Amino acid sequence: MNDDIFINVTSFETRIAIIENGAIQELHIERNSQKGRVGNIYMGKVIRVLPGLQSAFIDIGLERSAFIHIMDLQENRKERLNSTNITQIEKLIFPGQTIITQIIKDQIGSKGARLTTQISLAGRVLVYLPNEDRLGVSQKINSEEGRTNLKDRLKSLIDKENGGYIIRTNAEDASNEEIRLDVKYLNKLWSDVLSHSKNKSEPCILHEDLDISQRVIRDIATPLTKTIRVDSLQLTNKLLEWSKIYAPFVISKIQYYKEERPLFDLANIDQEITKALSRKIDLKSGGYIIIDQTEAMTTIDVNTGKFVGGKNLKETIFRTNLEAAQAISRQLRLRNLGGIIILDFIDMEDANHQEIVLQEMQKYLSKDKTKTTISGFTKLGLVEITRKRTRDSLRNQLCENCQECNSQGYIKTAKTVCYEILREILQESRQFNPKEFRILASQKIIDLFLEEESQHLTKLGDIIHKPISLSVDNSYSQEEYDIILL
Repeated sequence: MNDDIFINVTSFETRIAIIENGAIQELHIERNSQKGRVGNIYMGKVIRVLPGLQSAFIDIGLERSAFIHIMDLQENRKERLNSTNITQIEKLIFPGQTIITQIIKDQIGSKGARLTTQISLAGRVLVYLPNEDRLGVSQKINSEEGRTNLKDRLKSLIDKENGGYIIRTNAEDASNEEIRLDVKYLNKLWSDVLSHSKNKSEPCILHEDLDISQRVIRDIATPLTKTIRVDSLQLTNKLLEWSKIYAPFVISKIQYYKEERPLFDLANIDQEITKALSRKIDLKSGGYIIIDQTEAMTTIDVNTGKFVGGKNLKETIFRTNLEAAQAISRQLRLRNLGGIIILDFIDMEDANHQEIVLQEMQKYLSKDKTKTTISGFTKLGLVEITRKRTRDSLRNQLCENCQECNSQGYIKTAKTVCYEILREILQESRQFNPKEFRILASQKIIDLFLEEESQHLTKLGDIIHKPISLSVDNSYSQEEYDIILL
């Protein structure tokens, strides 16, 4: 897989696009005001144990209490391995108890973060499990010989009394020295966590995971990655220094992008983001798919649309479904859709056609780093997919319920619109030389620029050396704006 990774950095957010064959396949966004916390380790204090739900609420020092289920307790895992009896959560933890926990799922909507005490620390080729003694291998390494060989290599490089490991797919091409360095790095991380936890009795953070750019390089970049382009000199230098120790193979691939044309323009990324926020995705054949997200699940419906094909209706349906399978696979990754996903392909009577469509889905989703499971066709012709959800979907990150249509639709959040305006002004400043930029927008957008986002507006003005003024137009909707060059 010959990928390019584009990293766009501003004072308010970092956006990372994964490009395959010239088209964006994944988008990772982290706003400075809403940084993800998955992987962070905390000293937590048990607030309340819920025997009926076999769960507990834990204070980890965030604005909202986090949540842990008995299945995510390390103590429960040991009990299950050594006994057939099921231990109740109230026998394992109690209110007021302090425990070392890790976030495995960010706060989403009204739900607090989900925790585990089964700590794991990810390196480039290994995942370290300090509280366990097992050796596991990524399910994506299919060869039994390869799995056995990797286990044998790792056993020769580690201290058996010092925890367990999961071997990642990146380890297939790693040398013994690279594996040894990962072991040393991960053991040092855990040692630091234990050191920071000593004498801590109140909720606090013990370990913060890598920033979003480092995580993407760690988890997604491979020796086949062609380039990693970064439009921030400061981050470029930071990544080069970090890579010398933790990912030497990417050093030659990291490039500082300093051209006037915005980095994301090179692959029409902003246009693709706009399309990914739409319900309808057109297929090249004339067919289309409709994607509907709800709290419970996502449903995707395939339609032939204008595609009538030739005289063979079965072939027309098959070709449409085949094209839709590829498009759906891409949209799952691009929109970061998770949880239960129901696909309603156009009915196919031929079982062989159904199997080919499923194989097509499997082929394209094999590139997805997020754990995804595809079931076969049901009697009703539906396909169920489950995709691990660890962060918000693209729509939930960038949009909110539309109040004007009783929450039946979605519009971009005011913050999303503000950041679009800031990026556009930066782009315009590279092409034109006006005396002043004026933002014409709705009251809500202008209020946000005067309050919460005022520092980013001021910083942009300093960068472009131009004044930026604000003007309210009450006829504009939340998503509408104009940038006037004066």
